[in-house]
Amino acid sequence: MAKIKDYLSLVVFAHTIFAMPFALIGFFLAIRNSGYPFSWITLLLCLVCMVCARNAAMGFNRWADRDIDARNPRTANREIPRGIIKSRSALAFTIVNAVSFIVAAGLINPLCLKLSPVALLIVMGYSYTKRYTWLCHLVLGLGLSVAPIGAYIAVTGHFHWLPLLFSGVVLTWVGGFDVLYSLQDVEFDQSNGCHSIPSKVGIRNALMVSIFLHIITIAFVVSAGVLARFGLMYWVGCTVFTGLLIYQHLIVKPDDLSRVNRAFGTTNGIASLLFAVAVIIGLYI
Repeated sequence: MAKIKDYLSLVVFAHTIFAMPFALIGFFLAIRNSGYPFSWITLLLCLVCMVCARNAAMGFNRWADRDIDARNPRTANREIPRGIIKSRSALAFTIVNAVSFIVAAGLINPLCLKLSPVALLIVMGYSYTKRYTWLCHLVLGLGLSVAPIGAYIAVTGHFHWLPLLFSGVVLTWVGGFDVLYSLQDVEFDQSNGCHSIPSKVGIRNALMVSIFLHIITIAFVVSAGVLARFGLMYWVGCTVFTGLLIYQHLIVKPDDLSRVNRAFGTTNGIASLLFAVAVIIGLYI
């Protein structure tokens, strides 16, 4: 039991809540728009894909960054640097989850199977981007943004423009709050050759970049609501989501980063969950 808890901690399993609600939006949007019947098996396979892809991505990230994490005082207490989980065990965990993701995708439909290696390449490739580009935050956002379109394809077997707007929401939303999260490592990144927006432009300017990305997020949310002619519940969810984005920018200041984790984890998790609940309810009333 303790070992399971160690692996859940390794991948910060609680943060699955960031993209999972958007996968559910894509799933129920597909059923509502296409007229396909609800299937518990498809829903379960979508959730398995979501969890396994994220586990593979996070496990690989922890394995790839094990030496960097060991040097960084903020991350030196993670499972691999402390020796709680051996690096080869973390790699094996990653492989098992990657294979499980591909198998689950194959059980859904042929298109999901064909796209599964591409999805893995994106979510796992992120781990190396911080070594080469300060755009790594957007690559992380891109990885999570496959959730709504992937769930839509799982139900229908084809693409549609509407879930792409929600993918745009996830891409810019995650990119924006990852910029906030990386504020904690500015000095370490600058001295160790790691790339990030804060290490490139400084804390104050990075906060402005994060705000700009979240303005684009809201533009995607509003565009989806207008173009799809969603009802009242959608706009309630949009208002709550927007309010929580604003809140996180109010509590993180250039000279006070003590509430970054609250903004990054708690606030965004609640925002994602409440928005998804409102959107899904709005599809059926």
